[in-house]
Amino acid sequence: MSETRPQSDLIQNPRVTSEGCSVLLDINDGDRLVFARLSAGSTLKIGNKTCSLQPLIGCPFGSLFQVESGKERPYLSRFVPNSEEDNVEDEGGCQLQEESRDNRAIIDNNQAQSLTGEDIDAMRRQGATGNEIVEALIANSATFEKKTQFSQEKYRLKKQKKYAPRVLLRRPFSRSICEAYLKKYPARIGFLRVDALSLLLSMANVTANSDVLVVDMVGGLLTGAVAERLGGTGSVCNTYLGGTPYPMEIIRMFNFSNEICERILRCSLNDLCSAQNGTGEQVGQQEDVFTVESHSNEQTSLSVGMEEVHLSSESGVAGLVRENELSTVSKTHKARKAGGNAPKEAIQLWKENGFSSLIVAAPEQDAWSLVKDLLPLLSYSASFAIYHQYLQPLATCMRNLQLEKMAIGLQISEPWLREYQVLPSRTHPCMQMSGSGGYILSGIRTYTSQSS
Repeated sequence: MSETRPQSDLIQNPRVTSEGCSVLLDINDGDRLVFARLSAGSTLKIGNKTCSLQPLIGCPFGSLFQVESGKERPYLSRFVPNSEEDNVEDEGGCQLQEESRDNRAIIDNNQAQSLTGEDIDAMRRQGATGNEIVEALIANSATFEKKTQFSQEKYRLKKQKKYAPRVLLRRPFSRSICEAYLKKYPARIGFLRVDALSLLLSMANVTANSDVLVVDMVGGLLTGAVAERLGGTGSVCNTYLGGTPYPMEIIRMFNFSNEICERILRCSLNDLCSAQNGTGEQVGQQEDVFTVESHSNEQTSLSVGMEEVHLSSESGVAGLVRENELSTVSKTHKARKAGGNAPKEAIQLWKENGFSSLIVAAPEQDAWSLVKDLLPLLSYSASFAIYHQYLQPLATCMRNLQLEKMAIGLQISEPWLREYQVLPSRTHPCMQMSGSGGYILSGIRTYTSQSS
């Protein structure tokens, strides 16, 4: 007689989608990026077509889908490119050197296509697929055969995006989330580029079993990247000024397990400094009024529910029991909540041992005003990294750290990234690229006579 495995023993494959998980949908090779939460009733609008996302549930990340015109409504169908389509570009690259055709004699007067819009609508009513419509457009084009191999591929790709759009199912993690936000909403993440994000994690020495102190005013992207690198070990303390925590809505897109969510805690800077000083006085840090914006995104379908998190009785900060209450948005699918209030036991543990790393990404705050209060919370020889979009605030902070002799190994780095297009006989830097990835101040905390 078979036994039913308890729900806690079931391990979800992180490389396969499931109902309620967040996904990043790449439409037509980066033309549009959409975050969505998969459920039986979730939909995606592509052009004038609305498709259900239910076929994406249970598929591995990296799967490719194509919009097909069904009899009742459009739907997403799993698309597997054939070997001939994969080799078109390679064969075309070999022919480019010997090709003698050019486009000088081709006149764009909108008379080359004999297939009308009524004919295309009739094909759709008869059940023709998007690929069949594209092939019919090519067959009825009077100038297609006269085009160069490169122009033919551009024409085919243009028609395919219109009549047979494709959707790539991408897994949301630090890199993909950062690239998506930088492309559409760069101000929400402080114009933090993916190479700058990776450099922050490296210079702050974020490794397994670390206790990382984070000041995250970039929507939770930095906190999520740190938690992702820790991989369910150590702890992440997201600190903030005043009584209102900074928003961390991006964390919900990472699909973190309960084990990782348990290690993401929140604690105000006043509480941390009071515990460090052994008093209940307010820290002498300026508390600017921070307006919490909802950052609502019409393309993002994220839901949170009410849950209670009880951690296992293991050593360290993650072994403490805590309960979190969340605002209910959806009754059917609940997102795991990260960022509960740090218990007193955890704060006392951080006071005794100190944090092993510090990462700051607060474009709206003065760097030196933050660092002078945050640095004493670190253990000696702990690494820190501070990101800012501009150079001058970091240069001022670096100078003050040198004068106060609070750190060594100070340096300001400017990450630089250039993306290349790599195609046969057409390899060159991309025409549009980010001009600057911001600046990073890094160093190591040292012992001073003023240190307690």
